[in-house]
Amino acid sequence: MEKHSLTSENAETRLALFDFAFQHAPIGIALVDTDGFIIRGNETFARLVGMPISEVAGKPFKNFTHPDDIKADLALFREALEGKRDSYTIEKRYIRPAGDIVHVRIHVGAMRGTGGRVAKFITQIEDITFAKKTERILAEKAAQLELALETVRGGFWQMDLPEKKFETSDRLARFINGPKAATLDLAHYTEKINAQDGAAADLTSLISGATDQNVSEYRLSTVNGERWMRCDRRLLRDADGRPLKIVGMAVDFTDEHKQIESLELHSYTDALTGLLNRRGLAKRFKSMSSSDGYTLLAIDLDGFKEVNDIYGHPTGDAVLVETARRLPATVRDSDLVCRIGGDEFVIVVAGDRVDGVAIAERVVTAMRSPVVIQGLSLGVRASVGGVWTAVKGDIGELISKADQLLYRVKASGKDGVQFESDLVPSGSLKVENQVP
Repeated sequence: MEKHSLTSENAETRLALFDFAFQHAPIGIALVDTDGFIIRGNETFARLVGMPISEVAGKPFKNFTHPDDIKADLALFREALEGKRDSYTIEKRYIRPAGDIVHVRIHVGAMRGTGGRVAKFITQIEDITFAKKTERILAEKAAQLELALETVRGGFWQMDLPEKKFETSDRLARFINGPKAATLDLAHYTEKINAQDGAAADLTSLISGATDQNVSEYRLSTVNGERWMRCDRRLLRDADGRPLKIVGMAVDFTDEHKQIESLELHSYTDALTGLLNRRGLAKRFKSMSSSDGYTLLAIDLDGFKEVNDIYGHPTGDAVLVETARRLPATVRDSDLVCRIGGDEFVIVVAGDRVDGVAIAERVVTAMRSPVVIQGLSLGVRASVGGVWTAVKGDIGELISKADQLLYRVKASGKDGVQFESDLVPSGSLKVENQVP
């Protein structure tokens, strides 16, 4: 008698525990009979189907299942009834009375009697509406990204720092090596980068965690030849802030790079003559190097105003173009030739004072030959003022000093050179009629 009472008490305890767990479970739970009708559901389940818990019992699960999902659900349900499976999991949609849809993942388990026949089903229902929404958003973004990448020449790469593994995306591999190319590791990707651009492509600051993001530009050998790539690189860190992964997006911007180079070229060169302009001279002078000092020659054309006045500006422009052809022939490749405006030119010579004087004399001599324009022989010559400095100074100050010497040549008869404080003899430099 005591044993029977103890067994009964244990059964009651287990039933009470089951009821407690059933009612207070954070997910929906429902008992379903073999005809698909709800025997019992908990509060969470009632909220999922949008019904008062008092109205849940006796409803077939087909009533709140989306019409497009019923067929698949019933097929699995029948297989469980027929003993072909003991359980199944499926994702489907509930339609609430108000018409709103809830995405759920349900796990159905068959509860069998002593003969093995299904007595009922216990169903656990998880609300995955938010997860589905997130999944849809991610899928949309992925589709948008894929569409955007279709118009981008290049692709992604990533580097797993703990694993020391680098790999390009399929798209980037195909961009580099053609349609059937396999992904590239770090060694094979690096060998495609122009050796002169190695510093620009370096990842040290990202690997060490010193920076989280940077942009580099380098030349990359591809199936379509060498291309300029702009690569946005970003560092991802773990929860403790340690460098975890570097991701990079390499985009071909060769056409844009050419446009930039063209714009820079035009911003630093004279449109008429193709020589450096004042801005280009200042830029190139900064990077000029010479252990023997520098000579700056200020050059002005004698008789140029008369040519413009008598024959017009087109003829004057032709004279300037011819002058721009002659002046570079008097210097070396390391020297700079510039038109700073009107008929004013500047030459910077990398070398000692003797080199500067020699080139100044060559300029005057070169300009003594008549300039022939459309049958006209024009006697346009050159006056030159020169200064030499051992240490590179301000280019504007050097031009100003050379101009002062140039004006002295103009005042003393033109067609000659004055170098610093000395009048440099230049053969028989004589002032002649500038326009025949």
